[in-house]
Amino acid sequence: MLGPLPDYPWDAMAPYAEEARAHPDGIVDLSIGSPIDPTPRSIRDALAAATDAHAYPTTVGTPRLRSAISSWFERRRGVAGLAPGEVLPTIGSKELVAWLPFMLGLGESDAVVHPRAAYPTYAMGAAIAGAQSVPSDDPEEWPSNTKLVWLNSPGNPDGRVLSIPQLRLAVMRARELGAVIAGDECYAELGWDAPWVDAPTPCILDSRVVGQDRSGVLSVYSLSKQSNLAGYRAAFIAGDSLIISRLTTVRKHVGMILPAPVQEAMVVALEDDLHVREQKERYRARRDILKPALEAAGFTIDASQAGLYLWATEGRDAWETIARLARHGILAGPGTFYGDFFPRHVRFSLTSPDRGIAAAAQRLAQFSST
Repeated sequence: MLGPLPDYPWDAMAPYAEEARAHPDGIVDLSIGSPIDPTPRSIRDALAAATDAHAYPTTVGTPRLRSAISSWFERRRGVAGLAPGEVLPTIGSKELVAWLPFMLGLGESDAVVHPRAAYPTYAMGAAIAGAQSVPSDDPEEWPSNTKLVWLNSPGNPDGRVLSIPQLRLAVMRARELGAVIAGDECYAELGWDAPWVDAPTPCILDSRVVGQDRSGVLSVYSLSKQSNLAGYRAAFIAGDSLIISRLTTVRKHVGMILPAPVQEAMVVALEDDLHVREQKERYRARRDILKPALEAAGFTIDASQAGLYLWATEGRDAWETIARLARHGILAGPGTFYGDFFPRHVRFSLTSPDRGIAAAAQRLAQFSST
């Protein structure tokens, strides 16, 4: 049974946002990772051309979409041979993250493991199912009642990347426990440090991780970041065909179906790697301005090898830092929104227009003296 839920954490940012907006030159919002660049024209055209969608779409996705997902996994994630029954489109990735424990039948005697620095929806998914939420990055710590493990690489908020050996160790431990393990990998195309500068980060379905056996293993992906499709709610899951079949059945019963025009737009997005490279370069340019500005202002950047964020601390309580930033018209996200282990960290997003990033860098030049 669904019990009481916590308040939505971002509501606590309202007074800081109000102060930042009062800055003479306006607010620079680096708090939320919502894309701000245009959706590529080819994708929008595909959506528009598919709007005569008079029939119900299929839950499993069109054959063309499933083929595009499988081909993309082989081309960009190094995962070959995904069959149609091993992929499934979802209505964005957040709903899948939130509902997966429930759809797997977890309950109060079960544990859901997730990273210590974590997107809050992992814990919310456990709460919806009535399961226990366990933040842990060490497979040896995972309790015997673990039934679902979430990995997040590249991570939100910290941008850390798990290597092939780390992924393999996690999969081995999950299998020892009889748990499903899911890799949330939606920032995989946004690597900044070697060896991910010009290549995606490792995938949990890579044969070097799972061998030839995908049982109990899932990869979750979203096109929101790499293709600026957050408003389309375009995502998918791949892996263990038995789990995919169960999820498909649940989704058929409750009508969780990706709209037909979005399915067509996804095909175009998945078949075009050029627009992804172009978007990555936009984020790289913003990062190259913001990161040194933060460091010059006295911040230490931790992890942040990939993804859309800089995970930083100036050695103060996060809320004190948030207040100091707001006085300079800058809004960031406190580390306390991402678990109980990082009370001195804040998250800075790269999803601000170029002029906003430039303004933030200028304001940070006066930050350390106030």
